[in-house]
Amino acid sequence: MTLLSIGILLWVLPHLFKRLMPRQRRKMEPQGRAMVAGLVALSILLMIIGYRMAAVVPLYAPLPGMGHANNTLMLVSVYLFGVGGARSLLIDRIRHPMLWGVVLWSVAHLLVNGDLASVVLFGAMGIWAVLEMVLINRAGPWKRPKPGTIGGDVRNLFGTALVFGLIVLVHTWLGYDPFLGTYP
Repeated sequence: MTLLSIGILLWVLPHLFKRLMPRQRRKMEPQGRAMVAGLVALSILLMIIGYRMAAVVPLYAPLPGMGHANNTLMLVSVYLFGVGGARSLLIDRIRHPMLWGVVLWSVAHLLVNGDLASVVLFGAMGIWAVLEMVLINRAGPWKRPKPGTIGGDVRNLFGTALVFGLIVLVHTWLGYDPFLGTYP
């Protein structure tokens, strides 16, 4: 759990630094971006290794049928991640699509994983995403982007299918088949 916890901290702290200390962050440019990117990359690696190494300490048993809910929420989550990049129709309707995607990702995984390491990882990431939205909202009003297009939605749907397929492949390769378990 130590590596997992360090990984979570290395993710959360650099991300919050931008919101909590914007002047100091601006003073660090452009070298600061490389440092933050390095910390974030290291955090992802530590979270993966720490999660895989953590002992399985059951806290609750997922309800039957939650595998379906998980996969559905993950499709929506991946779609939300692509809203900004693809200039989807939702780009000017949802203020924080990526962060909402993280919240859905977190909830989806908590529905099917009831062990301590999962609660720590997915719970922390969900809490971080909500905190990030609160801090962004407090920083000022939303400057709505230009409306998206149907073409953006088509690109995003294609990208969502591709990324979801890659996620399934990686999870299967790591020994976590997303289509097994907690199904009726």
